Amino acid sequence: MQCLAIILFASLLLGAGDSPDARYSKLGHQLMCQCGCGQVLIECNHVGCSYSTRMLAELKEGIAKGETDKVILAGFTEKYGKTVLAAPTTEGFNLVAWIMPFVIFVLGTAGVVTVVRTWKRRAVYSPVQPTASTDEQLDSYRARARQETEL
Repeated sequence: MQCLAIILFASLLLGAGDSPDARYSKLGHQLMCQCGCGQVLIECNHVGCSYSTRMLAELKEGIAKGETDKVILAGFTEKYGKTVLAAPTTEGFNLVAWIMPFVIFVLGTAGVVTVVRTWKRRAVYSPVQPTASTDEQLDSYRARARQETEL
């Protein structure tokens, strides 16, 4: 009996995510407002934005009709173009937009590691110790320098 109650409670919790309000919020965050503000549709805060009010009404209408998320997103993409999507799709050429940041990060890390290893393997040259000069040699060099620099 307790098992049945737990299963029923879990199914209610899992089904709660499919409410119209949850779908509205989820889909509204997957779309961009087309007024040029660059904000997510559901968060567009322009006073009197005609695009966001119209698009949000279309979104509510699609949810009320019982359309699936894919159908609603496809309708917006067909009407407004691919720029309406907040994130690129994971199919076709758009897959490159998801993969390239990771590829560039791995290649950059490999390049830095290679450069650092190359620098570590270089021979370190130590400065040559000067030979011990006597005062007589230094005096002769000083005299020669004075003689050559006099005009």
